[in-house]
Amino acid sequence: MNVLVVDDEPLARQVLRRALDGLPGIVCVGECARRDEAVATILERKPDVVLLDVQLGRTTAFEIIEDIGVDEMPLVIFVTAYDRHALKAFEVHALDYVLKPVDPDRLREALDRAASVLSLQRGASLGDRLERLLANLPTDVTPRVTPVPARRLTVRDGEGLRLLDAHQVEWIESAGNYVHVHSGGRTYVIRSTMDRVATRLAADMFLRVRRTALINTGFVSKIERYGKGTYVVHLRSGARVITGRFYQPGLRRLLEL
Repeated sequence: MNVLVVDDEPLARQVLRRALDGLPGIVCVGECARRDEAVATILERKPDVVLLDVQLGRTTAFEIIEDIGVDEMPLVIFVTAYDRHALKAFEVHALDYVLKPVDPDRLREALDRAASVLSLQRGASLGDRLERLLANLPTDVTPRVTPVPARRLTVRDGEGLRLLDAHQVEWIESAGNYVHVHSGGRTYVIRSTMDRVATRLAADMFLRVRRTALINTGFVSKIERYGKGTYVVHLRSGARVITGRFYQPGLRRLLEL
């Protein structure tokens, strides 16, 4: 697993490099201290995981993510001295965050989680092909009409495949060319785009609350204001999904129910 270290403090980078050197299967492909350097290196070397400091001098990690785009970012593990950034981290799909001073065991735990997600992503293409077959769509043709809402999704489950009932899905988030399906305390992966998945699911059951997230309205337990024009949607499992400003109309309809 290729890992890039991004931190503006030389000592912090040294600590992370030493921690990575002792982990099997981990290759540190470089380290960066500045925003422009980090963006260029991510685009050029395409690491699997970025260990990203939240505060980089006068800039922040969130600006790097905005430069590249949330959907194009590798898996992100924030390394920060401030846990108040945690909620913001999950808004931009950080896989995890590790507090400074870095505990090697905690870092290894976060990287193990990243390795599991990468394994699921790499094995998900078979599930996508089966999903296309079940939907009776040729693999080289984009549908020009909205398909009948799917009652089940084909997801990768270990070495096999599983047909997951749509009503069991709590929420869905995009991760580049994949989507993560959260259901029953587990996360499954489908090789597909959020737009394609959204068109296949029933609009009266699922609500798109930002470009990269869909929620099953039946699992909503509470909604709180988060920022200007945005909210935090609390789900029954304890998951929190932050809405986008441009998806307020659908959320207002949910609040009126």
